[in-house]
Amino acid sequence: MEYIQAHKRTHKRLSTPKILKRALFIILGAALVSVGLEIFLVPNNIIDGGIVGVSIILSHLTGLKLGIFLFFLNLPFLFVGYKQIGKTFAISTLLGVAVMSLGTTLLHPVQKVTADPLLAAVFGGIILGIGVGMVIRYGGSLDGTEIVAILFNKKMPFSVGETVMFFNIFILGSAGFVFGWDRAMYSLIAYYIAFKMIDVTIQGLDESRSVWIISDKYEEIGEALLARLGRGVTYLNGEGGYTGDNKKVIFCVITRLEEAKLKAIIEDIDEAAFLAVGSIHNVKGGNFKKLNVH
Repeated sequence: MEYIQAHKRTHKRLSTPKILKRALFIILGAALVSVGLEIFLVPNNIIDGGIVGVSIILSHLTGLKLGIFLFFLNLPFLFVGYKQIGKTFAISTLLGVAVMSLGTTLLHPVQKVTADPLLAAVFGGIILGIGVGMVIRYGGSLDGTEIVAILFNKKMPFSVGETVMFFNIFILGSAGFVFGWDRAMYSLIAYYIAFKMIDVTIQGLDESRSVWIISDKYEEIGEALLARLGRGVTYLNGEGGYTGDNKKVIFCVITRLEEAKLKAIIEDIDEAAFLAVGSIHNVKGGNFKKLNVH
């Protein structure tokens, strides 16, 4: 997961309402993570990756509270994050880790919802992923391994995602020796589901798509997208690399649910049109709302 890299930039000073909104969602996200851990995963000996996974294993072996390990194992990485990424990120992460640690401590006496490890892995992974995604979306993190991965990325020929994956394979594999190999496999299921839910939470259910279209019938396609889809388009000037011919490139942004309709519109007008569709996480500026076309 390479979302932390998004924080490595200069921020303007946030207004008080924005700070309160960020803090509220980080607290809510960390609280959800606590629920996913103590109500579903931990009672069924299922772990997550990263520092959380290490903390669960150490808590099981020593008998100490999970929250103690979650907080103190993340502290060194918070210091590194402050130095390498910034003050805002470090404070947001500290808030999230503190709430997560306190939440797991308070929820520890609560009885688990299910004793079925598959149900625990699925629902624990969903709740955990939503919580982690919420914290990341609002500027924090709950796991120090990503910060280490960023530092390794500067000195070693591995991406942040590859380094995190290596750590997590080692951690999840260790669960097999501590809890048994069936629990390690359930842990992989929970980790995969959480990973997917993090993406959904960060990008939003209404994920956007960027669309690039090259066609000789660009005007007709542009008018059809406006009339039938309600989306504005931008015409860009292009040049063929092989032929040298001037081309018009249509650019527009749609939602994930509109992709099939857009493809049908283009095929109706020009089956030979070039079409490229890509996922984008954020759309800001301009007018992305659907146009009211009569």
